[in-house]
Amino acid sequence: MYQTHHAAKGDYYGSSKRHLLYRSMQRAAVNIYKTATSYEMLVFAPGRIKEHFSVSVKGNELTISYTPPEGFPKFNWVLREYSRGGFVRSFTLDETIDAAAITAKYEEGVLQVSLPVIAGATNKEQEIKIS
Repeated sequence: MYQTHHAAKGDYYGSSKRHLLYRSMQRAAVNIYKTATSYEMLVFAPGRIKEHFSVSVKGNELTISYTPPEGFPKFNWVLREYSRGGFVRSFTLDETIDAAAITAKYEEGVLQVSLPVIAGATNKEQEIKIS
């Protein structure tokens, strides 16, 4: 499983011709660990509303997003170290993940996505020669 793209809504600064920049305060941090039967993804997103998350798989791409509700309060921040705003994170799933069996739950500010591994499936390994 590999991360392919991450972006927060509103990540363009200035002209639309400029490169996509990411604002770390609007990006949800993700930790992933492996168990004997799955990969467990922990998306750290405190202060969000469970019903506004979206987790989907299209082909071999897993996308996790959050859209804040309409009327979300805008404050005149003096100090702002994290955001409860929207985000999109995408990950490429390899052939060992059983995409049809993926589950998710949101508890205590953490969205946990469980990615079951197909029994008997293994990742192909190869040595890459460095020139």
